[in-house]
Amino acid sequence: MSYAVKDVDPGQAKELMDAGWRVIDVRTDAEWAEGHVAGSHHVPMDQVVEEIGGHLEHPLLVVCASGGRAARVAQYLSAQGVETANLDGGLHSWEAAGLPLER
Repeated sequence: MSYAVKDVDPGQAKELMDAGWRVIDVRTDAEWAEGHVAGSHHVPMDQVVEEIGGHLEHPLLVVCASGGRAARVAQYLSAQGVETANLDGGLHSWEAAGLPLER
């Protein structure tokens, strides 16, 4: 069975954040240290199953560098019944849209 995941552009992502969605960044520790969306929560992809429990009280916007890893995590979470969205193009698209990163 396939679970559809909503892909959103940076503008839509910002709207979701403003509406209370929690941002989950699934990149590696090194990638996270280079910069991330302000207010996001770092849950590396290989730790999602163990670490995601504390974030399930909100719908989740999942991000990575380009959108691939985040899409896989978002699909997994969607299959678990969690409302999720994937930042299409990842942080590359976020930066290209001129949105800030926290370093």
